[in-house]
Amino acid sequence: RPSAPEVETFEEAEERAKILAEAAALKQLASDYMHPEVGVKTTDPTLFGRNYFNRYSAPETEEDEFADERAEILAEAVALKKSSVAYMHPEVGVCSEDATLFGRNYFERASAPDVESMEEAEEKAKILAEAAALKHLARDYMHPEV
Repeated sequence: RPSAPEVETFEEAEERAKILAEAAALKQLASDYMHPEVGVKTTDPTLFGRNYFNRYSAPETEEDEFADERAEILAEAVALKKSSVAYMHPEVGVCSEDATLFGRNYFERASAPDVESMEEAEEKAKILAEAAALKHLARDYMHPEV
């Protein structure tokens, strides 16, 4: 009959249900946005479990190469900081705690006598013998009575 209301097809009913569901979700989002004091209510038990690997407070794991490189960079930064502090504050004395710094090197110290080679030792002996002979001649010349 012509005065009867139109009957929806199955596709139209599904489309209408989707549109109403989207409108309800948008209404819920709008009320959550406008009223943040209400809070979030959850009943899903999986939401309360802890993920120890992907949680935000978990320490990030990094590869060994990055960890080694980070350690080198930090060591260099500490050394640079120590150098800059030593440069900027010369009034702070140098403190050394290594026991090897207090030992003496008897062979390469500045006051150690130079080691002569065999040729230098022979030449030195010749020069000293000639000087002794010249001294003897000079004494004989100056004191002929002796």
